[in-house]
Amino acid sequence: MRVTEIFHSIQGESTFAGRPCVFVRLTGCPLRCTWCDTEYAFYGGAERSIDEVLAKVHEYGCRLVEVTGGEPLAQPDTAPLLSRLCSEGYTVLLETSGAIDASIVDPLVHIILDVKCPGSGMTARMHWPNVERLRPKDEAKFVIQDRTDYEWSKEVVARYGLTDRCPVHFSPVFGTLDPRQLAEWVLADRLPIRFQLQIHKHIWNPDMRGV
Repeated sequence: MRVTEIFHSIQGESTFAGRPCVFVRLTGCPLRCTWCDTEYAFYGGAERSIDEVLAKVHEYGCRLVEVTGGEPLAQPDTAPLLSRLCSEGYTVLLETSGAIDASIVDPLVHIILDVKCPGSGMTARMHWPNVERLRPKDEAKFVIQDRTDYEWSKEVVARYGLTDRCPVHFSPVFGTLDPRQLAEWVLADRLPIRFQLQIHKHIWNPDMRGV
């Protein structure tokens, strides 16, 4: 499989935010979100076997691992990697765009599904059965650029009954939507969602790789 980077950092999003985590960032993505912050993962990387990836993850001595991208499910070896990590006792998170069928993923994995709002330009690429299959251990994330995205996200949450099924996160596009504005919308509508910021971008340079 082609790997962009493997690094140890602070989990910046999801209900696991704040915890030390090993990130396995795979190379390649079929989407081109307007606000993408990991374009460097579209190309390049290095070929590594699953055993090599596991050996590197083991070096950090951290039991929380996230496989991310790019879009990790674009690579056929991702599902076997996830299963191997689970079999070795890691708590495994998968950050996925929702554009590729996630039914192949080991049920032990926590799926963090990035539901693509209109502002991303990629809504039409969503594989909606992924949303329908979300379980209590999974999470849905909406990255919101403006009021249009916010209203659309509210409608999707209501249509799928997401807040009754799994944690739901609303976060502002970094540097585009004022976090205070999004927080005020959420409070005004009394939404039972989790407001979140990408805390790793507040710890380190937001353009820095490997954080």
